[in-house]
Amino acid sequence: MTSGLRPVVTVVGPRAGRIEQVLPAGVDVVQAFAARRGIAHSLRALIRGLEGWRQVGAVCVGLADQPFVGPDAYRRLAAAYDAGATFAVATYKGQRHNPVLIGRVHWPAVMRLRGDVGARSLMDALAVVEVDCDNTGRPDDVDTTEDLARMQREMES
Repeated sequence: MTSGLRPVVTVVGPRAGRIEQVLPAGVDVVQAFAARRGIAHSLRALIRGLEGWRQVGAVCVGLADQPFVGPDAYRRLAAAYDAGATFAVATYKGQRHNPVLIGRVHWPAVMRLRGDVGARSLMDALAVVEVDCDNTGRPDDVDTTEDLARMQREMES
């Protein structure tokens, strides 16, 4: 929310009532009814949820399991869009990570994705602008309970 980009949309699975209850005011919710079928389903649900927002020319996609990605990463991707990029990816120490910016012109390609693939699968076919996001946060994933415990300790210190 602190990036200043709008709208802010959270994609949730079919049983996400608890998540919706704790989201900040102003966050729109899109439900991915078959989220278990893979990342592509959630990404397609997001695009469907934004199609009616004609003023939205691109979407910055981040993942909820990356709590240390900072708002400046999203701002840098938006600046790349303002400079003409229609597909961009954040880099940290030269490596591609989330968030990813997908211009509306590429949304039809997203709608063709299936299974457990996301925007990364489009990077071979599309011109992608790499956006240096060093010093904006970290792209660390919370994939295990050990990851979660480590990140909680870091947040408390």
